[in-house]
Amino acid sequence: MSTATATASASSPSVPDLRHRHHTLRKDRTFLQNLGLKFQQWLESRVAAASPLGDPHIYDTRQFPWAAEIEKDWKQVREELDAVMVFRDQMPSFQDILKEVGMIQSDNNWKTYFLAGIGMDCTENAKRCPATMRLLGKIPGMTTAFFSILSPGKHIPAHRGAWNGILRLHLGLMVPEPRNQVKIRVGNDYYSWREGEAFIFDDTFNHEVWNDTNGYRVVLFVDFARPLNQPWRGINERVLKWGALAPFLREAGEKQKKWQDLLWKKT
Repeated sequence: MSTATATASASSPSVPDLRHRHHTLRKDRTFLQNLGLKFQQWLESRVAAASPLGDPHIYDTRQFPWAAEIEKDWKQVREELDAVMVFRDQMPSFQDILKEVGMIQSDNNWKTYFLAGIGMDCTENAKRCPATMRLLGKIPGMTTAFFSILSPGKHIPAHRGAWNGILRLHLGLMVPEPRNQVKIRVGNDYYSWREGEAFIFDDTFNHEVWNDTNGYRVVLFVDFARPLNQPWRGINERVLKWGALAPFLREAGEKQKKWQDLLWKKT
């Protein structure tokens, strides 16, 4: 199994240390919103302390035995991706599904093909990708999965994820050359995807993405429950289950179903 490695970028007075979980996108928060963020920060500190794998921003994939199985069969996933990429122009942009993504993207250069999601019906999409779905079934606590498709020249600005009770897997499927111009920064470290290689990180750390090439970059994007000691494992399971009731996720599920139906009615 290949082990994903990141290139370190040393901190200095001129290079800010971005190895943090701070919310940076909104400054105009109300008193109650700031109070809610402080409570979230407290919860996330407890989750981090309950992690048997520590609290790194980037993980060694060898800590997840199932990752080797995903990498071994990656070409099956690539074949299914190639078949659905024919319909790339008809796929929704990420903000078409999850409106909050509109805070970091307003163009149509980040396309999504959802295979699974909290509160989502992805049946028709998943039907076209049986090998991929079989591999997703090997990932304990998998909550979300989709093909994440970045157009040439696409940049996703710095941001952080919603909750550190999940970790994120990127499986490189389509990586254009030159590889060093298609990369992700997590904290102060940079990683360039490789086809067939898994990369696992905590998306609640500040991160940013570039595709400065002339080709499409596609990864299998998967969120899964973070390994935790009890009682936080049970608490996290309940948080993720309750997440399906959140209005923004219910809305995302409805939008995904509409886009899915529209896509396959046209074929």
